[in-house]
Amino acid sequence: EEVLRLVADGLSNRQIGERLFISGKTVSVHVSNLLAKLGATGRAEAVTVAHRRGLLGVGSDAH
Repeated sequence: EEVLRLVADGLSNRQIGERLFISGKTVSVHVSNLLAKLGATGRAEAVTVAHRRGLLGVGSDAH
């Protein structure tokens, strides 16, 4: 969930990794898993699908 929110905030894998204290490669794996679970082909589509499904708040910064 947190990775999805940070993706929605427009952060890069490296930036997400720094925030969550994990490697950029680990973030990449999480993002790939999110794309697969949401049936999305890219980050923007994943955020759109997540919004439609109510997985993100109204604003992506609604943590």
